Amino acid sequence: MKKIFILFTVIIASLTFLFCLSSCSSSETVTLNVYNWGEYISDGSDDSINTIAEFEKWYEKTYNVKMKVNYTTYASNEDLYTKIVNGVNGYDIIIPSDYMIARLANEDLLEEIDFKNIPNYKYIGDEFKGLYYDPDEKYTVPYTYGITGVIYNSRHVAEEDVASRSWDVMWNEKYAGKILQYNNSRDALGTAMYKLGIDVNTTDHSKWDKAYSELVAQQSLVQAYVMDEIYNKMESGEAWISSYYAGDYLTMLENNEDLKFYYPESTNFFIDAMCIPKGSKNKLAAERFIDFMLSEEIAVANAEYIYYASPNTLVLNSEEYKKYMGEEGYDLLYNSFGEDFDFASSYDKYCYKSLDDETLAYVTSLWEKLKIESPMDPSIYIVCGVCIAVIATFFTVIGIRKKRREKSYN
Repeated sequence: MKKIFILFTVIIASLTFLFCLSSCSSSETVTLNVYNWGEYISDGSDDSINTIAEFEKWYEKTYNVKMKVNYTTYASNEDLYTKIVNGVNGYDIIIPSDYMIARLANEDLLEEIDFKNIPNYKYIGDEFKGLYYDPDEKYTVPYTYGITGVIYNSRHVAEEDVASRSWDVMWNEKYAGKILQYNNSRDALGTAMYKLGIDVNTTDHSKWDKAYSELVAQQSLVQAYVMDEIYNKMESGEAWISSYYAGDYLTMLENNEDLKFYYPESTNFFIDAMCIPKGSKNKLAAERFIDFMLSEEIAVANAEYIYYASPNTLVLNSEEYKKYMGEEGYDLLYNSFGEDFDFASSYDKYCYKSLDDETLAYVTSLWEKLKIESPMDPSIYIVCGVCIAVIATFFTVIGIRKKRREKSYN
C-alpha cells in the first residue's frame, strides 16, 4: 500500500510539474525588434500574406512561446547606420544594403549567425554567397537584389530624350522642376559618377569633387530629394523623372501606367541582406525569423509584394511567382541582360563598396554642403506664407477685439 501511495504521489507531482512547465512556457512572450526598409515586406494589404502576423503565429505554434514583433522602417542605409551606431531601440533584425553591411561588419556591429538555426539557407543561390561584403558568410543571409535604373513618365517625357538610355535625362533643363534625386549621399553622388564614367568606389577626392559639381549643376532642376516619397510623387504625376530601383518601379506602375523604366549601361547593382546587430537580446529568435523568411510560402509572398529580384531558388522555381510577375515583370528583373548575363561579375564591377574612413568623411562633407546650398522647395515658401498670413490675421483680430473692449469701457 505504501508503494502504491508513493507511486501515486510521484505521478501527481510529475503531472503538476508538466502542467506548470506548459503554463509557464505558454505565458512567456519573446519580443523581436525588426528594422526594415519601407514597403519591403508583405504586410497583408491587397490580399497579401501578413508576414509578421504569420511569423508570430508560427513561432507560438512551433515553440509554444508567444512572439511579439515590433516592426519599424527606415528610408536609407545612412538612417539605419545612425540608429545602430547610437544603440537606439535594440534591434534584432536589420536588412541593410551590401556596402553598409561591410561598414557595420568592419566596425564590429554585427553578430555572427549560427547557420545551424537557418536550414533554409541552402535555398539561397550560390552566386549570392561569399561576396565582398561578407566573404566568409558570417553575418548575412541575402534577402533581395537588383539593379538601379531611370523611371520616367511617358506622357510628359519625349522618347527622344530617353532614347540614349543614359543618365542625361536627369540633367535635362527641359524638365526642370519635375526631376527627383535620391536623398542620400551614396545614391545621389552615384548617379553623377555613373553619368561621368567615374568609379563609384574611388578614393580620389578630385573625382568625388567632379560628381559633386554635377549635382550642383542639377540642383536648380530638382523638385525634391526623396526616398520613400518617390512613390506618391511619381504615381501622381507630380514628378516625371527619377532614378530608383526596378522593383519599386513595378510597384509604381500598378498605380500609373504611364511610367516606364530602363537600365543605363553603367548603374548600381545591389544586394540587401538580413543581419543581426551586435547585442541582440534575442539572437536565436532572430535566426528563426530569418529561416522563416526563407520558407517557400513566405519568400514567394514577399517577392510578389515588393517586386524585387529574389536570390531564393524556391522563389525562382515557383510557377505561382512567375505567373504573378507576368512576362514583363519577370523579364525586367531576371532577363534584361540576356541569358549569358553573369550577375556576380557585373555586381563586383558596379556595386557600392564600403569606403575608407577618410573618403567616407569627405563624401559626407560634400553631401552636407550640397544639402545646405540646396534651393528651398517652392512649396516651403507657400507654407510659410500661409502661416505668416494666419498669424497676422490672428493678431489683427485680437487687436480689433482689444480696441472694441477699450472703447466699450470709455
